[in-house]
Amino acid sequence: MKFISLTPDEFRKFADRHPNKSFMQTPEIAALRNQDGWEVHYVGVEDSDKTIAATMLVGKTTFLGQKLFYAPGGPLVDYEDTKLLRFFVQHLKDYLKKHHAYALHIDPYYEFIERDRNGEVVPGSFNHQKALKNLQTLGFKPIKNSSQPKYLFAMDIKGRTPDQILADFKRNTRNHVKKAEKMGVTIRELEKADLHLLKQITESTSKRRHFTDRPLSYYEQMYDLFVPRGEAKFILAEADKLPLSAAMFLLYGDEIVYLFSGSDEKYMKDYNAQYLIQWYMIKYAAEHGFKRYNFYGINGLPDPNSPDYGIYDFKKGFGGDFGHVVELLGSFELPLNPAYYLHQTVSKVKSLLKP
Repeated sequence: MKFISLTPDEFRKFADRHPNKSFMQTPEIAALRNQDGWEVHYVGVEDSDKTIAATMLVGKTTFLGQKLFYAPGGPLVDYEDTKLLRFFVQHLKDYLKKHHAYALHIDPYYEFIERDRNGEVVPGSFNHQKALKNLQTLGFKPIKNSSQPKYLFAMDIKGRTPDQILADFKRNTRNHVKKAEKMGVTIRELEKADLHLLKQITESTSKRRHFTDRPLSYYEQMYDLFVPRGEAKFILAEADKLPLSAAMFLLYGDEIVYLFSGSDEKYMKDYNAQYLIQWYMIKYAAEHGFKRYNFYGINGLPDPNSPDYGIYDFKKGFGGDFGHVVELLGSFELPLNPAYYLHQTVSKVKSLLKP
């Protein structure tokens, strides 16, 4: 085996074929990070002239002249292949130390335990404990408050027609879709010049639900990076030119990912436009041969007492018997020099001093 550097095109060819590929591990996301001041690297492992593992990395100076490196949605490697993973990580450490890194942050797009639509473990199914153990043995430490979700909700749609999928919706969800259609809600795909309509809706939603919205420039950058490749759609639901709901979707590999959305609170119950957006994209996914419709993050395993349970319940309503909770390995950091531990101490002190 040999540790190698890759060109963006070489990395893309490998990533596009990898079973754990993610839109996060693409040159487009690298370009987005680069515009925000992160440097970009592509490295991998070659064996018999064939790339067998790789990752896109971004790095930025964040502490005492030292850099934090990040592999969003990666690395792309078999985490249960102990020999390969050890070789890759050991050479990654040497490579990153030469680039003045104090830590490597990863959040693999790698499923950990198979769960059903209620979040319960499926008896006799896969359980990738070995992958977790391998990471821990190599020194990776779990991150509790990562910005990336550990739990997703997804729906398998391979070989299913839109009518079959609609029939499998929960009755209330199906009724909400039909009501939106009767109320005259229409769907259109936004051009770049119209992204301010999406931004208006997501901004009002973020204030209502207390999360940080992205700036308009982010949506414009994502449009420029992904839409020309046919890998993103920005969708608006409206009635009589009144914007009701909007969402952003990424189309990469075998799945469509529902990434961001918002709805005008004044019209949510009357029009149910958010349901029609999902139905529009689910139909698109089925008609264009996608295997999975990924509703993306849910906040932990389903808990009816959680204040965010409604997010999971909304997504579950579309999934029917083919929906399921996806549990990923999680997010981890690998310390690379003593500055990591000093950084951790400083961060703890700052959190204690906050009012």
